[in-house]
Amino acid sequence: MIQKLDCHMHIWRLQRGDYDWLTPDLGEIYRDFEIDNVWTEAKAGGVTHVILVQAAASVAETDFLLSVADSDRRVHGVVGWVDFEADDAAEQIALRAKTPHLLGLRPMIADLPNLQWILRDECKPALEAVQASGLIFDAHAHPDLVPVMTRLAADYPQLPIVLNHAGKPPIASAELGVWRRDIAALARHENVCCKLSGLLTEAGTRTDDAAIGEIVEHVAACFGPERLLWGSDWPVLTLAGNYKAWVEQCERIVGQFFPDHADAIFSGNAKRIYSRKPGV
Repeated sequence: MIQKLDCHMHIWRLQRGDYDWLTPDLGEIYRDFEIDNVWTEAKAGGVTHVILVQAAASVAETDFLLSVADSDRRVHGVVGWVDFEADDAAEQIALRAKTPHLLGLRPMIADLPNLQWILRDECKPALEAVQASGLIFDAHAHPDLVPVMTRLAADYPQLPIVLNHAGKPPIASAELGVWRRDIAALARHENVCCKLSGLLTEAGTRTDDAAIGEIVEHVAACFGPERLLWGSDWPVLTLAGNYKAWVEQCERIVGQFFPDHADAIFSGNAKRIYSRKPGV
């Protein structure tokens, strides 16, 4: 069995109170989730480690995730959050970059009304600090944000960017032309990598191997297998499927399109890209 590093997992505790997007209308994911809730399935699927990704726009949640990472050897590291518009954002980032388990930062750009927000001058000191620190910039996903990430990658060629969820392609509608074009343009920037995660929740009824495989085949052709990373987006995944089935489907699809690179896609690339910073 191929060992796996799940590079996109969330956990949350509702009583913490800072998950603004997480409301009762989301049904079964409006409850607490811990790694232990899915570990039987994950371990059976070959998962040995996970990267916890922020789910709240607060430093308090990032500190919560880091506290879990400090005590749980299954956690490879954390992608956290910092206010990129704070007057001391650069100083905060430089300080937090010294934290061993902090691997990257993810502003929740898709939740903001201005899609160009990250390109504003106010964010420049924070972006330069991320670039200088060795942290990863995790790109919050939405199809309209893919061209914004292309501009960001061009403006900051030394900034390592990881696109979440393949940019959330509109799989359900099968209207993929614009997404295909935008992904191809983004992938021309070698400082960008792409997560194979979060696809089922964009798929509607089109969750079969052919529909998901069409997405994987395109991002593989654009990025190459050395810039693809596998993740689950659990527990959001549970809105459209389950962990076991997602692992099995990805094993089939990866085996179909690039069997010689399965180890890299499922774990090796994530270990390399989300590596510990020099001196930490």
